[in-house]
Amino acid sequence: MALTLYHIVPSRSSIVRWMLEEIGEPYDLHVLDSSKGENRSPDYLAVNPMGKVPALDHDGVVITETSAICCYLADAFPKAGLAPAIGDKRRGPYLKWLFFGPSCIEPAIMDRAYKRAQEAPRAALGYGDFDTVMDVVSAAVRTGPYLLGDQFTAADVVIGSNLRWGMMFKLMPDRPEFVAYVERLNARPALQRATGLDAELKAKVG
Repeated sequence: MALTLYHIVPSRSSIVRWMLEEIGEPYDLHVLDSSKGENRSPDYLAVNPMGKVPALDHDGVVITETSAICCYLADAFPKAGLAPAIGDKRRGPYLKWLFFGPSCIEPAIMDRAYKRAQEAPRAALGYGDFDTVMDVVSAAVRTGPYLLGDQFTAADVVIGSNLRWGMMFKLMPDRPEFVAYVERLNARPALQRATGLDAELKAKVG
């Protein structure tokens, strides 16, 4: 089975690279240079009309959107144990967290970083408000070690990446529970491999 990740470093596609390292299956990279507009080229727009990464090609099936890719990979490679099986009662909470990242955490952070001329009413925002998002995530990671307790899942890849990025750029608070959760994730060999490989790639492409 052939897996190819369309990748820009640094970008959201690094989340999927971490996921691929957790899966443990061989994969290829198709590296794009955003400074040259390669992600907006006709060839890549045929892969992802949004002109964004990540995109994953799995034996000719193309999946885009970070959480969708992580969900797909966890189900396609169940031996890695990165998702509760369909029928498992934990599947619901798992899916909730898997999609909470792009639906709530990321827009809450970006709205805080890039203020609107006029603040949107809470009811108009899918995530409600920034403080509520932070409080909900805080309660989820406080007990740990992972979102579903002892089992590390693709949801931790997505939520953990959001928290690592948000705290790195000082766009969210360094709450003790966030720091402890991220430290647990940083100790994972797959994340260390993905981070190291991306650092090497960035050094090559500049």
